[in-house]
Amino acid sequence: MMNNLQDWPEPIIRVQSLSDSGLPMIPDRYVKPLSDRPSSNRPENGEANIPIIDLTGLTDDETELSRSTMDRISSACRDWGFFQVVNHGVSPRLMDQARETWRSFFHLPMEIKQAYANSPKTYEGYGSRLGIEKGAILDWSDYYYLHYLPLTLKDYNKWPGSPDYCREVIDEYGKELVKLGGRIMKVLSIDLGLNESHLQNAFGGENIGACLRVNFYPKCPQPDLTLGLSSHSDPGGLTILLPDHEVPGLQVRKDGQWITVKPARHAFIVNIGDQIQVLSNANYKSVEHRVIVNSGMERVSLAFFYNPKSDIPIKPVQELVSADKPALYPPMTFDEYRLFIRLNGPKDHIEFDPSLVIVILGLDCWLYMTKFDWIKLGFRLIKYENFGFGSFVA
Repeated sequence: MMNNLQDWPEPIIRVQSLSDSGLPMIPDRYVKPLSDRPSSNRPENGEANIPIIDLTGLTDDETELSRSTMDRISSACRDWGFFQVVNHGVSPRLMDQARETWRSFFHLPMEIKQAYANSPKTYEGYGSRLGIEKGAILDWSDYYYLHYLPLTLKDYNKWPGSPDYCREVIDEYGKELVKLGGRIMKVLSIDLGLNESHLQNAFGGENIGACLRVNFYPKCPQPDLTLGLSSHSDPGGLTILLPDHEVPGLQVRKDGQWITVKPARHAFIVNIGDQIQVLSNANYKSVEHRVIVNSGMERVSLAFFYNPKSDIPIKPVQELVSADKPALYPPMTFDEYRLFIRLNGPKDHIEFDPSLVIVILGLDCWLYMTKFDWIKLGFRLIKYENFGFGSFVA
């Protein structure tokens, strides 16, 4: 099956090249359906913002966060699925350097960037689309994707060699974000009433996965017709986003409305991914979000993904399962989950419906039931569709 993922189904067009050409209208391939356009569902509450949480003390193993800080994190994970963190232990200098290094990469001549062009087999490298559906509506963005962990996947040859200092900055940034991800996992474990290392151990201990997707959103002549990144929830564990604090663009869906996040300076935006929603038995939310673009300014953001070891079954933690709240998800490895993404690309977010019942018929087949109907969805490697984990784009 993986042999079918060697090539993209169509020639790749770089969105940055379209933007730089000065075209007055975007190509039809980037025009979203009317219901998905930002012009059709503008945020109603311009003052709302995701919680901002001060993590002072979290970097000191001898210091515990205050009860009020823990309560704010708990509320954010359960009600928003998103929060910003300040005083998180990562150097502001490194944050700025990482963002501007990547901005410099995207402004290199195209022939240099093309040397790192990716394929749908792993997505590593310089890319402009997700999924292999021919004729799919595309997002107004380019990106670069690379691995940090496990070390067997870390390949410096697939990292940009320009600017000259690029690889050193990328490496230092990754090491700091791995540390921050581990600290946040500890806090979430404690909030769920678990041993502080429980979620980390469920992810594979020191054998976690960690990767980076750098998003470049060029200026767009018709921003009301398209999106930089379509609506989705993140399939992994935690996402730690370094936003472009000069150019807002991330929107989070809250109570049916799109809230534009206002980034705090030198803050990270943290969101719960599908795998932690599963482990928490839906106590925590993996929430739908998207990215809008604008006509006046480009935007660069760095999304760091802190993921479980790829072959460990992920299922609700036993301590969070009870007669009143049975396990909402059967076991599934992250590898299985990601395969569906690579074959199908983005899917609409599906909120968890407590009326759903998953009936396992064996290792290879299962049925999905609502109170209205039964639907046979197929075999193990493609059984993730309509599953309640959210959608399938990082």
